[in-house]
Amino acid sequence: MAEPEDLSQEELIEQIRRMKVSDLLLTTITTVAQLGYAKLDRAGRDLEQAKLAIESLRVLIPVLEGSAPPEVIEQFKQLTSDLQLAYAKAADEESGASPEDGAEREPGSEQ
Repeated sequence: MAEPEDLSQEELIEQIRRMKVSDLLLTTITTVAQLGYAKLDRAGRDLEQAKLAIESLRVLIPVLEGSAPPEVIEQFKQLTSDLQLAYAKAADEESGASPEDGAEREPGSEQ
């Protein structure tokens, strides 16, 4: 397959026509989840960005239902839950409090 810079404008347009939005969304969800986890790392922790990643996943995953295999949707839902738990742990570490002390909870959880 030719590199994008080697493609003519017509070839590039044809490649875009063949792309599926669902494939792009699957890739996007994977990237957003990876970024979310990276933002929970102690070295570069950014809870706001991690929260944005979680909320983005919660919106994008249902959009794919019917366009991706059900087992893939379930894996992404589990990934989102795992990321929410990791967020809650990181938030507790940041606040120095335990969940029983009323520390910040993961985005999307009932309070």
